[in-house]
Amino acid sequence: MSSGYFLGVDVGSASVRAGVFDASGKRLAFATFPISQFRPGPERVEQSSAEIWQQVCHAVKEAVSSAGVGVEEIRSLGFDATCSLVALDEQGQGLAVSPGEPSDHNIIMWMDHRAVQETLRINATQDPALRYVGGEVSVEMELPKVLWLKNHFPATWQSAHRFYDLADFLVWKATARDVAGLCTLTCKWNYLAHEQRFSHSLLDAVELTDLLNKIPSRILPPGAAVGTLSPDAAQALGLTTAVVVASGMIDAHAGGVALAGVEPAGTLALISGTSNCHMLCSEQEIHTPGVWGPYWSAMLPGYWLTEGGQSAAGALVDWTLQESGASAELYHQAEARGCHPIALVNEWVAALEAQESEPGRYLHVLADHHGNRSPRARPDARGSVCGLTLERGEKQIARLYLATLQAIACGTRHIMEVMRDNGHTISRLTLCGGATHNPLWLREYADATGCDIHLMQEEDAVTLGAAITGAVACGVWADVPSACRAMVRPGGVIKANPARQDFYDRKYQAYLMMWDQQQALNQVMQ
Repeated sequence: MSSGYFLGVDVGSASVRAGVFDASGKRLAFATFPISQFRPGPERVEQSSAEIWQQVCHAVKEAVSSAGVGVEEIRSLGFDATCSLVALDEQGQGLAVSPGEPSDHNIIMWMDHRAVQETLRINATQDPALRYVGGEVSVEMELPKVLWLKNHFPATWQSAHRFYDLADFLVWKATARDVAGLCTLTCKWNYLAHEQRFSHSLLDAVELTDLLNKIPSRILPPGAAVGTLSPDAAQALGLTTAVVVASGMIDAHAGGVALAGVEPAGTLALISGTSNCHMLCSEQEIHTPGVWGPYWSAMLPGYWLTEGGQSAAGALVDWTLQESGASAELYHQAEARGCHPIALVNEWVAALEAQESEPGRYLHVLADHHGNRSPRARPDARGSVCGLTLERGEKQIARLYLATLQAIACGTRHIMEVMRDNGHTISRLTLCGGATHNPLWLREYADATGCDIHLMQEEDAVTLGAAITGAVACGVWADVPSACRAMVRPGGVIKANPARQDFYDRKYQAYLMMWDQQQALNQVMQ
C-alpha cells in the first residue's frame, strides 16, 4: 500500500512550490516558480488565479520530471495556499476585484487591508459566532472581503458565481468538483465546524445571507478525497487521471499538520514566512481573546485549533534591510560575494557581538508595521523604533536588523503567554519556513521564548503537509496521525540559552511598554 509517490503543492504569497515525496517522507524533487502581486491602490494587494494555476502546472511538471519517477507512480496530490479570496463568474473565468482592473486580477490577497470598515461592521454585531475567532474577525479574513465587494464593486458581486479560498480554487481546477475545505471555511469564513453550519444571525446582520449561494455547499475535512484529476487538469499538470486530490488547506495549516501531527497536544507549531502563524491543538475547547479559534478539526481531526499570528515577519525583515541607509552596500557586497544578504548581515551582527554584549539592549522595535494580528487584534496598529543614534554603515544595519529579529521573537512570546494565561499548555515548540534558514533568528526565537525549538529533517514542512493529506486521501494511510508517523522525520534541536533569560525578560518588558507608548502618542494626536 505504501508504494508510489505523493505530490504536495504549496502556493505562498510570492511563489508556487511543488514537491514529490516517497512513503517515508523523503523529498525526491522540488520546483519553485514565482507569482505576481498587483497593488492597484492603498492597502490593496491582488493576484491572478489564471497565472497561479499556470505556475502550478509548471512546478508540478518540473518536480515530477526532476524526481525521475513515472507519472503513473504519482498517487495523490495535496494543495495548500494562502487564505486569499478568488472571484469567478459562471463560466469559471476571473472577475476583477477592483474597478478598472483587468478581469484576471481576480484575487484579493490575505494581506490586503481594504476592508477595514467592513471588518468593524461585522465585529459590531457581537454575534456569538465571533467567539470562535477570538472575539473579532480580522481584516485578513474572507467575510470582510466579500462584504467590501458587495458594497464597493457590485458589478463583481452580482456576476460572481463562486467565491473560493485559493486552496479550494486549486482543488476545483484540478478536479472540476465544487468543494470547500473544512480548514478554509472554518478558519477564514466563520463556518462553525463543531455545529456544521454558518451563523445565519451574523450573515443576516451584515446582509450577506446571499453569500451562501456563491460558495460550495459540499465541505470536506483535511485528508478527505475530493476526487481524481479531471482529463483537462491531468493534461495540464502532466499527470494521469488516476491521481487522487485531497481537500484543500491553508498553507500554515498544512505546515501545522507536518509539525504537530505526530505529537499534537502541547505542541506549538510556528510557521514562519512573510507572516507568522502559531498553531496549537487542544482536546479542550479553549477561547483566547485576540487569538483566532478555537476551530474544530480544522487542522488535525479530533482537535480544537487555536491560531495566533504576526502579520509581518519575513516581510518586516526584508523591509528593514531594504530601507536602511546601508542597504545598497549590503546588497552590493552580498552580490559580489555570491551569498544571500541575510548571511552577510549575520556576519555583521557576529562582529558587533564580538565588540559588545547584547547590541540590541538599547534599540527596541515594535513589530506592528502591518498591524497586529494577535493577541491585540489591531490591524490599524503601527510599528516604531526607539533608541536610534547617528550610527551608520554596517553597525547600524546590523543592530537594527538584530533588534527587529528580537522584536518579532518577542511578539511570538506575547502570543504564547496570552495562550497560557487562558488555559493552554505549551510544552514543545516546533518551527518551519524561512526562519529555519537563519540560525541567528532561530537563536532569538529560542532565547526569547525560553523554549527549545524542534526542527524537521524536511525543510519545507508546508509542502510535506500537503503531500501527507494526499497520502491519506488516496488510502495509503488510514488517517493523518498514521501518515505523519510514517512521513515526518525529526531534525535538529535549537537549545534555548538560559544565560540570556534576564536579558530577554527585560527586552520583553520593553517590547510591551512600546505598545503603551505608541497608544499614548496616538491619543495625543487625536
